[in-house]
Amino acid sequence: MRNVKVLHLPLILLCARVCLAQADFAPYFYDNGPYSHNGNLALFSLSEDTAVGTQIYRLNGTDPEGHEVRYGLSFDPGSKEYFRVEPISGNVTLVEQLDREKQDSIDVLVSITDGRSKVVERVTVFVMDANDEKPEFQNMPAIADVMETTESGSSIYRVQAVDKDTGSGGSVTYYLQNPQSTLFTIDRHSGVVRIKAGEMLDYEKTKAHFVTVIVRDGGGNFNGREQFLSSSSTLTINVIDAQDTPPVFIGTPYFGYVYEISVPGSEIFTVIAKDGDVGNPNPIRYSFDEGDDGVFHINKTSGCITLQRLPIYLKREIFNIKVRASEVSPQGRLSDYSVTTMVIRVVDLNNNPPTFYGEKGPQNMFELTMYEHPPEGEILRGLKITVNDSDQGANAKFNLKLIGPGRMLRVVPQTVLNEAQVTILVEDSAAMDYEKHHFLTYKLLAVEIDTPERFSATADIVIHLLDTNDNAPKFSTDYYIARIPENSPGGSNVVSVTAVDPDSGSWGEVKYSIYGSGADLFLIQPASGIIYTQPWASLDAEVRSKYNFYVKAEDAEGKYSLAEVFVTVLDLNDHPPAFNDNFLETTMVIGAPVKIEAVDDDAEVPNNVIEYAIMRAEPDNNIFDINADTGEIILKSYIKSMAIIQNITQQTDCTWSLVVQARDRGQPSFSTTAVVKIDITEAIKSRFFSYFLGLRKRPRAVLGICLTVVTFAISVTVFVSTMIYWNSVKKSRVKPQGKIRKIVRRPVP
Repeated sequence: MRNVKVLHLPLILLCARVCLAQADFAPYFYDNGPYSHNGNLALFSLSEDTAVGTQIYRLNGTDPEGHEVRYGLSFDPGSKEYFRVEPISGNVTLVEQLDREKQDSIDVLVSITDGRSKVVERVTVFVMDANDEKPEFQNMPAIADVMETTESGSSIYRVQAVDKDTGSGGSVTYYLQNPQSTLFTIDRHSGVVRIKAGEMLDYEKTKAHFVTVIVRDGGGNFNGREQFLSSSSTLTINVIDAQDTPPVFIGTPYFGYVYEISVPGSEIFTVIAKDGDVGNPNPIRYSFDEGDDGVFHINKTSGCITLQRLPIYLKREIFNIKVRASEVSPQGRLSDYSVTTMVIRVVDLNNNPPTFYGEKGPQNMFELTMYEHPPEGEILRGLKITVNDSDQGANAKFNLKLIGPGRMLRVVPQTVLNEAQVTILVEDSAAMDYEKHHFLTYKLLAVEIDTPERFSATADIVIHLLDTNDNAPKFSTDYYIARIPENSPGGSNVVSVTAVDPDSGSWGEVKYSIYGSGADLFLIQPASGIIYTQPWASLDAEVRSKYNFYVKAEDAEGKYSLAEVFVTVLDLNDHPPAFNDNFLETTMVIGAPVKIEAVDDDAEVPNNVIEYAIMRAEPDNNIFDINADTGEIILKSYIKSMAIIQNITQQTDCTWSLVVQARDRGQPSFSTTAVVKIDITEAIKSRFFSYFLGLRKRPRAVLGICLTVVTFAISVTVFVSTMIYWNSVKKSRVKPQGKIRKIVRRPVP
């Protein structure tokens, strides 16, 4: 038996080892407490304003055997899946937007597994409130009916609002928009709306009030900052009318009229009054308080006022009647009342239009003859006009107007009551011009002012104007420009001037005359204004080409005007060009020009413009050129030396004879010729030598030079001799020695 026991002990140990090798412990979560963001998500809380996609937690656990663990999340069937977990890291992310007001906690199944064993736990995530809900009215908008007699301070409505948030974000406070401009106030905490202390409602002023109520929460955190939310709604307060207002007359003030043709029973006016309490008005009854004198009657229910007597029996022109309007209560008693004044005027009928009168009765045309340009403000005394309207009062009030050309005349008075003497005054004297108007026609108009008929009357006023000498002759232009050829015979017409005097008769006849320093050679026909030259006048443009003087136009009374006349004497080509000498001698240095010049005494171009030309040259025509404008004579360009000239002419003598022509450009053209003798020398010789060389053929010039030289030599000799003489005299003068004795001669006895 002992041996058997020994054999079983190793077998028991082997079984124990196998059992230990096959044991496996489950993984588990760390429990880090309710405020941790790392563990098994138990008792974790999350604000509802957390943004989707935010990592909110990290699942964290371990396996006793040290195996790698993985994490998982799941929700009850039909529940919204708010979170997602990363299996390896355990990071939990929010994937759906939270809303505490809809769901304030979320049940989640969290799991951890090591691949063999899996542990699942049910945890609850709490959703924390954020201030994201506006307060909501429970009984707004609303309508409240309030009697207008409700006392101030009375409660008229209680506003109720709820905020779904918690804490301060769920508390509400009430306000009124623009509380200063309303008759109401609200309790901030209870929402009770009251009439302000000292204020009363008035249906007659305002039938309805629209009050904007604002509810605001206490504020709370949202997305990391404090936020206050509010809502608004309108409370309509209808004011209920009460019988507290007297009747009101409509359309005041009241005016009525009694006309001369009115008969008893004629309707004059109807007054209208309404109960001031328009919500539930009472009927109105009318009566007279005073002032009707028993001649008028008023209908108690309609307010129609009628006449009871003929107008001729009325003792006053104006009646001020006090009319009363009283309310009739439902019990039939007279209560509140109002009083107004009705003014009734007794007036005449407008059955007569205004009428114009002359010296012999009614007249509709008036005529007057007068001189033009009367003094301004002068009364047209020849017009005797009266105007009358036989009606009375406003029916006899009318305006006077004068209608006609311009504003030459003015009527006085402009407003008339019943009757007036009409006066016509001159307002614009200058416009009353006979030369513009031989006669003036006006309409004198009388029109009633305040009557519905607007009766009117007209009268024609014709004014015949007489002429006066009020105009001076006037030239057609301020100056005249005339042109006349020189050498025109005496008595030739120069220009005709014209002046017009618009006056009539002898005042319009014009007489012409001329004067001025330039008028000596001219005359004018006094009647026609034709200016012509004196019979003996001889005009020469070379002597004087411009004349100007004044022409005078004068009427019979000496009124005049002036114009200036400018006369230009036109040049004729009546002078040929002329050289200073018809035979000229000069010396030409090769390469330098020789200039000749002619003068034309004509006054103007082209008559005095000269052109030069070489007509003939001896002994050879083909050696010289001349500038047609300046008269400069030059050798042709290929002649550079005396040898060329001698080769051309086969002569040693270098003296040329040129016939030069000077011709003007006038029409007809005149010309003159001159002979020019030219000695040609080399260019290397001096001008001084050339000058003396040219003297060979000018004996008179040589004689003059010799006399000048001799005279100069004699003068120099005399001057030198005189200076020598005076110098020798000065040196030979002897000065006296010692004192000079005074000799006194005595008279001989």
